[in-house]
This record gives sequence, C-alpha cells and structure tokens, in this order.
Amino acid sequence: MRDIALLPKAHLHVHLESTVRPATLRELGVHSRRPEVFTGFKQFADHNAQVRAALRTPEHFRRIAREFCADEAAQGTRYAEVTFTAAAHGERLGDLEMPLLAVLEGLAEGEAEHGIRCALILDHSRRRPADRLLRTVKLAAAHEQVIAVGLAGDESHPLAPFADVLKLARDEGLHMVHHAGESAGPASVREALDLGHAERIGHGIRVLEDPDLVAELRERRVPLEVCPFSNVLLGLVPSYAEHPLPRLREEGLLVTLNTDGETSLLSEYGQARRGDEMLAELAAASVTASFAPERLKAELLRGIDEWLAMPV
Repeated sequence: MRDIALLPKAHLHVHLESTVRPATLRELGVHSRRPEVFTGFKQFADHNAQVRAALRTPEHFRRIAREFCADEAAQGTRYAEVTFTAAAHGERLGDLEMPLLAVLEGLAEGEAEHGIRCALILDHSRRRPADRLLRTVKLAAAHEQVIAVGLAGDESHPLAPFADVLKLARDEGLHMVHHAGESAGPASVREALDLGHAERIGHGIRVLEDPDLVAELRERRVPLEVCPFSNVLLGLVPSYAEHPLPRLREEGLLVTLNTDGETSLLSEYGQARRGDEMLAELAAASVTASFAPERLKAELLRGIDEWLAMPV
C-alpha cells in the first residue's frame, strides 16, 4: 500500500490548543492525562481548560504554533486551517492581541522551516457573550492570515444571540465555519446554515437523521469536517466501527477527514482506509473544501493524482 505520509492533504478542523505535544504540556506544568473516553462535554472542556491555562507567554504560543507546523508537515499535511481561541486567551492574559500575534509568528516560522502553508480560524464558544465574538471578529479582520470565524462548543446554546455579529463578520469578508450536528441534531446544522451563514459544517455527523437536509447539503456541496476519533473520544459515537463516516460518503456528501486536534491525521487516514482510491478521494475533498488559493489547490490536487499513480 502507498505511504499515507506522502499523500498531500489539507487539514481543516484542528484546534491548536488540542495539538500541544505531551512533552511540551509537561514542560508547561500540565501532568494530568487525557481520559480514554470522556464522560461528557464538560469533562472534555475541563481538560482543555487546563491546557489553555498553561499557555501564558508569547513564547508559549509561538512554540505550539511552530510545533504544530512540524508535526503536520511530517504527516503529509501541505495546507492547514488551524483554529485558535484568540480572544479568550487575550482576555485571560490582559493583552487581547498578544496570543494571536505570537501564534501568527510561530506559524510563519514553522511554514518557512517545514514547507507547509497555514491559515487561521478564530473560534468562539457558544457559552460566551456576543461581545467577545465581536472582539474575535475585529481581531480576525485586522489580520489577513485569519480567514474565518466560527462558533464552537456546547450546541445547547443557540446561534441566534450572535446573528448580528456573524453578519458583520461576513460583511468583513471572513468565511463562516461553525460546529454543528456533533452533539445536537439536524436543527443545529440548519441554524448554522441559515443564521450562521456557514460555508462548512464542523462535524455534522447527525445530518443523516434528516434526509431533506442531506439532500440540501449534497446539492449545495456544503463540506462536512468529520473527526471520527474525536467523536468516539467524546462518547458521541460508541466505536470507530459504528462511525457514520462511510454512510455520509455513500450519501454523496462532500466529506473531509480531520482530527479535531485529538489524534494524528495519519491515524485518521489509516483507520478510514478502504483502498488508496478512497484515501485520494478524501484528500481531494479536503483540498476542494478548503479556503486555500486556487493555485495551491491545483498544485495539491496534482500531487494527489501523482500519489495515486505511484507503483505499489
């Protein structure tokens, strides 16, 4: 079989704070281990909060961004749209811009060293107030490397309170990518599409519960950012064998394979592998669904064809 690390890939749904290397976490003072399976979203959020609290200085943020580039490039990721909760860190540390500027510096250093291209998505927790989202949008609009904003977190909190700010973000030319259809059902996805102007859906695994929504997503070619390991880790799917990834693809949806930051992209592609043609299709979908420049997309798609043409 062909080497998955040589397959050019785009990584579209990955939270920077979830990718911090275990050795780096230990150096930062985080010694608790991640559970094999979380008992619920609160336990997941509490674990992530420990990691976030350990990030305090510009060098911390630069470091995790540099290491992210190195780790992704080693897996064949040629383009990544990495998500970062900039405003929350800035408020916590009393300097709204410092964490974002430091991450951008780290990404630039990592790109130059490892030959990967990165763009940034700024996310906002649904549990937090709309004024923080407004600060997030202003941060995003001020930096050309930031291409999108999105709402994340517990889907029991609706998008409606953020509608005006999301409209402002769209008017600023920012892309919209929201988590939906992960812990909640199809109504959450419809809300993300209608109120949130979503161009991609983060997760979206529960769209299968609504055939009309499936047909709409298929017709509109709205990409899904599917993260199987994360779904199992959070107890949203009983096991990898029961994950709806194959059914989503059978429905003709534009499915991309991602990690959420909870595992490696090589592992996700290896678990999903049902032949190299399938992996090439998933890689091509990730490129097509990305916000990368068209020239880079064409280059990556050629690379995928070349990988598939390699002798086994």
